[in-house]
Amino acid sequence: MGLDIEKIRQDFPILHQQVNGKDLIYFDNAATTQKPLPVLEALSEYYGKYNANIHRGIHFLAEKATSAFELTRKAFREFLNASSTEEIIFTYGTTDGINLVAQTYGRKFLKEGDEIIISTMEHHSNIVPWQMLCEEKGCILKVIPIDDDGNLIFEAYEQLLNEKTAIVSVVHVSNALGTINPIKQIIEKAHEFGAVVLIDGAQASSHIDIDVQALDVDFYVLSAHKLYGPTGMGILYGKKDLLNAMPPYRGGGEMIKEVTFEKTTYNDLPYKFEAGTPNIADVVAAKIALDYVKNLGKENIAAYENELLEYATEKLQKIEGLKIIGQAREKVSVISFVMEGIHPQDVGVILDQQGIAVRTGHHCTQPLMQRFGIPGTSRASFAVYNTKEEIDKLVAGIEKVKKFLL
Repeated sequence: MGLDIEKIRQDFPILHQQVNGKDLIYFDNAATTQKPLPVLEALSEYYGKYNANIHRGIHFLAEKATSAFELTRKAFREFLNASSTEEIIFTYGTTDGINLVAQTYGRKFLKEGDEIIISTMEHHSNIVPWQMLCEEKGCILKVIPIDDDGNLIFEAYEQLLNEKTAIVSVVHVSNALGTINPIKQIIEKAHEFGAVVLIDGAQASSHIDIDVQALDVDFYVLSAHKLYGPTGMGILYGKKDLLNAMPPYRGGGEMIKEVTFEKTTYNDLPYKFEAGTPNIADVVAAKIALDYVKNLGKENIAAYENELLEYATEKLQKIEGLKIIGQAREKVSVISFVMEGIHPQDVGVILDQQGIAVRTGHHCTQPLMQRFGIPGTSRASFAVYNTKEEIDKLVAGIEKVKKFLL
């Protein structure tokens, strides 16, 4: 089924405005995607018609809010093909999910001398929590290298694995390069050594089908705002036996069964990890975002975004002095580039003057930038509502950058 892109664009009101007197072209989708009308309407409807705290309440509004909240959990169970809703933990985003695993599983089960493996292309959110754990527990952090095209060097990964490997935590898709990592093979190899695997799926969730059972992954984390949903809401998937073995992350209401001054009994999954009043409205609206993606068909979205990626790559490669950073064998619709003699920030500023939104800097991947010997890149990332005509305007905009600065 082909997608009607113009019809889809009508679902995103934010796109229909001018920036600096120019029609907005939004190419910062790897940072956050825009939200369709049904998601915006769901937020308004929750606050306008059935705003109430969830669970425990017996009145009409509380029961309606609770039902909508838990429908989102069921939707994410289906989205990830988890075996149970008990394995779906609501978080405040990918970063929160990674920290939850590091501070619960990591603190309980890791000991001095244990090794944690990450990759060169990790977001800071999948570096810093493990560094903190290593400092606390005396563990050792090891890093999988990448080649000049941004591919993970799998043979080097295999050489890092040994009987001391306790956790492997890698990104499914690089936010800075667009590289798709071979996570099924990564998981299989880690399990041969008894290690558990966490996959950072923040960038993958809107582009790639995810089946946590087929992958046999131990933990998988993602954020709704990269998936046409609201900010401040994410998911941690974890295998039930692992989650049951982990201590609570935060203490408070909801994550308890019974509290006395002498002893507290913790709640069952998934509520054991969901202390306090959650981000109810954004959780409710996240289901609507999943419905939107499902109705379009993720395979259709991916096919169209790949078409945009190929078109943009071909056009940008023809610009003299422009170099694309990251040309992996498999990648999603993200293009990072540098321009000879021009700082990435200057590229972003001049493009913004033309109404074109790109991301500039190190993209929270400073070690990756150091690997390539650059301070940062300009990054254009495409979503289902972008067009080839917008890419043509990006190319023209970059030519204007050159004329202005060179």
